[in-house]
Amino acid sequence: MNPRPRPLLARTRLILALGLTALLAACGGGGTALTCDAADQKTWLRSFMGEWYFWYRLSPSPDPAGYATLADYFDALLYKGGTPPFPSDRYSGFESTESFNRFYRDGQTLGYGMFVAGVEVRGLPGDPLYVRYIEPRSDAAARGVRRGDRVLSVNGRSASDLIAADDFSVLSPANPGDLLTLELDGATGRRTVTLTAAVYALTPVPTHAVVTTPLGRRMGYVVVKDMISQANSPMETAFADFRRQGVAEAVIDLRYNGGGLVSVASLLGAYVGGVRTAGQTFAQLLYNDQRSAINNQTFTFQNPSSALGLAKVYVLAGPRTCSASEQIVNGLRPFTNVVVIGDTTCGKPVGSLPRSNCGQTFSAINFESVNARTEGRYFDGFEPTCRVAEDFTRALGTSTEPLLQAAMQHADSGACPLPTAAERERPMRRLTPAERVAEPGERQGMLAR
Repeated sequence: MNPRPRPLLARTRLILALGLTALLAACGGGGTALTCDAADQKTWLRSFMGEWYFWYRLSPSPDPAGYATLADYFDALLYKGGTPPFPSDRYSGFESTESFNRFYRDGQTLGYGMFVAGVEVRGLPGDPLYVRYIEPRSDAAARGVRRGDRVLSVNGRSASDLIAADDFSVLSPANPGDLLTLELDGATGRRTVTLTAAVYALTPVPTHAVVTTPLGRRMGYVVVKDMISQANSPMETAFADFRRQGVAEAVIDLRYNGGGLVSVASLLGAYVGGVRTAGQTFAQLLYNDQRSAINNQTFTFQNPSSALGLAKVYVLAGPRTCSASEQIVNGLRPFTNVVVIGDTTCGKPVGSLPRSNCGQTFSAINFESVNARTEGRYFDGFEPTCRVAEDFTRALGTSTEPLLQAAMQHADSGACPLPTAAERERPMRRLTPAERVAEPGERQGMLAR
């Protein structure tokens, strides 16, 4: 929602790496810049993009001398669109290597831990702004901020002003110790809360449960927030519990999952598919014609001991379901009936191999991802089987939360819920692909190792 912010935390992008810290400097063309002065960095960037960029044949390659900053030159090298089916490159970006490693290697992030439903109210300053998600180990959680709290003001600025400006950058701190003062209205009434930014450990699988539908079907429900290696152990715990309790279907809640490691996405898909998909292709990563013979890569489904082997799976999704989480839908489709509940996914079937240079990690798009049937290029996102609006006042995992409730109803009846009178009067907004962007403090990526 920030206008063209530079860090990856605030821009949409997809990233894929053959490894994490050690391999970042070893992959890519041109080695590293001769020095870290601006001229050498721009020269290095031009060489790297000319060899690895997916759209190198379609993108400009201007002389770097005409650009004052590395950021300006990076933008000048990006594909501007005009060649169907590829839209313009709104995915590439870069961030500090420290920030990149903190998230994808260490499973940590800098932030307040509070995320708002800003996409849903874009252009609607008269609508309420709700807290939609709280990271369990963050200061927001410790201070009692909850999903469903209504944000009235942030650092003295009204929520309606933030919505009108379409600018929520204040929610992304620059440094540990930064303060965020919130005026909230929730179950305990109006209150003022001050949050302190800190580096905290992520909770990539915050909850799982076995739920029972109105007709008595047992369904396994699990929220997977980030595809990082720290998710592997709690995913195993969740699916072992589902297997032990004999669930009939699984509900994978990916509505806030911006992606991460392809290996984690492949493992999650394998827990669903089990013996039905073992050894089959989960995803193929296809590079440009200069790199394809060396770098094209295939991820296959494994058969973990706690796998369910389901013929049908429910995926709860929306505009923040992106990159490696969209691969769950695309990768399982050739083998499994994937029922998508919620809203259209973000639409990012391309990715990049991050490359570190002079303390920055660049994520320029250089591959597309396809499934076992070579299906990809879903730049418009995956449309839901059942289009269902969120109710941010309902806790995730409860039987009254609309997306989970719709999945349970569909499991019982095979039909989507009918819209309510209020929903008929005011249908869900349909966002364009360009509007399905990362919000402050969130990432969208594909990393493989």
